[in-house]
Amino acid sequence: MRSSKRYAASLLLLFFSLGSSSQSSEKKILVYQKKYVMGTIFEIAAYDAVSEHASTSIDKAFQEVVRIDDVLSNYKPDSALSHLNRSAHFHTETVPPDLYRFVEQSLDFSRLSGGKFDLTVGPLVNLWKAALSGDSMPSPAQQDQARACVGYQKIELTPPDQITFHSSCLQLDPGSIGKGYAVDRAAEILRSQGIRDALINAGGSTLVAMGSPPGQAAWRIQLRDPSNRVIPYVMLKDQSVSTSEQTPRSLLGPDSAGHIIDPDTGRPLDSQFAVSVIASTGALSDGFSTTLLLLGPQQGKPLVSRTLGVSAIWISPDGQIETAINGSQIFLGGKL
Repeated sequence: MRSSKRYAASLLLLFFSLGSSSQSSEKKILVYQKKYVMGTIFEIAAYDAVSEHASTSIDKAFQEVVRIDDVLSNYKPDSALSHLNRSAHFHTETVPPDLYRFVEQSLDFSRLSGGKFDLTVGPLVNLWKAALSGDSMPSPAQQDQARACVGYQKIELTPPDQITFHSSCLQLDPGSIGKGYAVDRAAEILRSQGIRDALINAGGSTLVAMGSPPGQAAWRIQLRDPSNRVIPYVMLKDQSVSTSEQTPRSLLGPDSAGHIIDPDTGRPLDSQFAVSVIASTGALSDGFSTTLLLLGPQQGKPLVSRTLGVSAIWISPDGQIETAINGSQIFLGGKL
C-alpha cells in the first residue's frame, strides 16, 4: 500500500504571506528552509520575531524528521523498522517508542477501515514494485503467496514497547502514514521552541498548519485537482491536510501497476479519484487519505460521518466531485 501521493497540495499561501503585513505590535519575520529527507523535499515556513531563532528551530525540526526516518525507513537496513521486519517473525522484539506508536496508530486505521488500510502489505508492495521496475508482471501464484503474508491481525502489540509478528513472512510498509507521523513530530519540535505560526510540507502530500500567518485568520492551502478546473482549497489553522491519488490503470496501460495496493485484491488500486483529507494531525490526515482512496466515496463517506473533525473531497479527472464534511469546510474556487 505504498502511496504515490503527488502534487497533493501547495504552499500557495507561503508566497502570499511573503507580502502580508502584521497588524500586531510585534513584527514577525518569515523564515523558509527545505531539506531532502524520507525520499522527498520537506519544507518549513515559520514566523518569529527573531529570524535566527526561527532558523534554529527549523533546523531542530528537520533533525527530528531525519531521526524519524532512521526509525521508520524500510530502505535503510539499519532502521528500527527494517530490524523489526527481519526479526519479529514468531519472536517478540522490543522497539523504540516512535515505532511502537507508529504501528499502534496504523492498526487503529486498519480496524477503522475493516482492513482496507493495512500496514502489512509490504510483500505485495515489493512484488508490484519489481513489476514497475521492469520485471514481468507477477503470476497468480506469486500474488497468492504474497497475499498469504498480509494481515494486520497477525501483529501483536504488548505495551509499552514490544511487537510480535505471528507470520513467517509479514513485512511492514510505512508509506501510507510515515510522512504524516514525521510532520507531527516536526510540529511538536517547533512548538517546544516557542514557534506558534508555521507551515510544514512533506513533499506536497501532507501539510501541517500551525497557527496562521500574521494578519491572517488561517493558512490558505490549494488542494490537488486532477481536472484542473475545480480549484479546491481549505483554510487551515492547527490542522493538517493530506492527498492521495493513483494514476488509473487505463492511463498506465494493462501491463502497468500503480503504487497503492488494495489488500483485498492483492493488486494495485484502480481509482480515478484524488482524495484530500483535513484532520487534526498529520498522521490522521495521511492515514485517512490512503484509507478513503481505497474505500472510494460511497464507502468512505459513512466513515467520515462517524469521525468528528475529519473532512474529505474526492475529485476525478473529469471534474466529478464527492465530499464528506465533518470538520473544516472545503471551498471550490473554480468553474465546474
